[in-house]
Amino acid sequence: MLSKRFKPWHLVPFSIRYAKLRFTRRPVLVHFEVTMRCNARCDFCDYWKTDAGAKATELKSFADAARHFRPMMITFTGGEPLLRPDLEEVIAAVGRAAPITWMSVITHGAMLTVPRAQSLWDAGLAQFAVSLDFLDERHDEGRGIPGLAAKILRTVPELTARGMTVRFNTVIKRENLDDILPIVRRAAAIGAGVNLSVYTDFKNGNRAHLIDDLPRLQALVNELLAYKRRNRGVISNSDWYIENIPAYLRGEITEPCRSGETTIHIDPVGMVRRCPDFPADSHWSEYKGFAPIKCNACYYACRGEAQAPLTISRFRDLAGSTTSPHGLAETTPGAAS
Repeated sequence: MLSKRFKPWHLVPFSIRYAKLRFTRRPVLVHFEVTMRCNARCDFCDYWKTDAGAKATELKSFADAARHFRPMMITFTGGEPLLRPDLEEVIAAVGRAAPITWMSVITHGAMLTVPRAQSLWDAGLAQFAVSLDFLDERHDEGRGIPGLAAKILRTVPELTARGMTVRFNTVIKRENLDDILPIVRRAAAIGAGVNLSVYTDFKNGNRAHLIDDLPRLQALVNELLAYKRRNRGVISNSDWYIENIPAYLRGEITEPCRSGETTIHIDPVGMVRRCPDFPADSHWSEYKGFAPIKCNACYYACRGEAQAPLTISRFRDLAGSTTSPHGLAETTPGAAS
């Protein structure tokens, strides 16, 4: 879906910049990891173990890096970015350094209030990406934050009603296969979108959430694709990414990983890495590009979407809307994809 910050004509400069970046082999998306501190307690991630003293070494500005790379998209991530009280200043400075750039923040949502969201939006954000794996208390248990799901589901409708663009970041895992479509439908009902990814134990070796029921997964994939083709703009993943989730889990995707080619991560002290779960290589100013590598440890977007072909459905996704007179994006079943 196109952010409410932009107009349809912005697709032209975005497309030109995308083509230029791909031609020159420069990153299309740069993730600024503004902190590694986090106040959640997820069992599949160890960021919450980061010492509070790390705050002292976090960069005050990422503007120079934004000006250097001038990507099409920038994401402020972590850790939990909203732990930084100066996040608005960081975003505004990056926006001035790289105008007409799609800027997003990834957050667990516990600290996302309407006033804070408004100040971040006014600073230049184009999207809030809020983690949500269940619609009930199971999400609270997974993140270690009581009342989190209810808070998210109260706050997000207020944000979309104010014209802000919100997307749920939802991880498909063993225990929520039956909850994915309800999350998608709830997102559509409140004018939000959904970005899906597949659980991996790459971060800390926790295999408890790995998907082992491939027939159920395939049924979910079929339903997601059918929904997506009727409702462009709600699910942001490419058709190709969703179609190939079962193939990845069967070990059938064996091409080299191209993370670091179109997507890079810059950590809180300015070091660059190809992937959020790889060690840093050098300072961002010394970036020379990353060659594809033989790695099948994850199916993150920087792996799967980097391999997805550019098809007409991708433009339909961008042009699609998450809003309608009734808050739903349903169209006639069987509509062309």
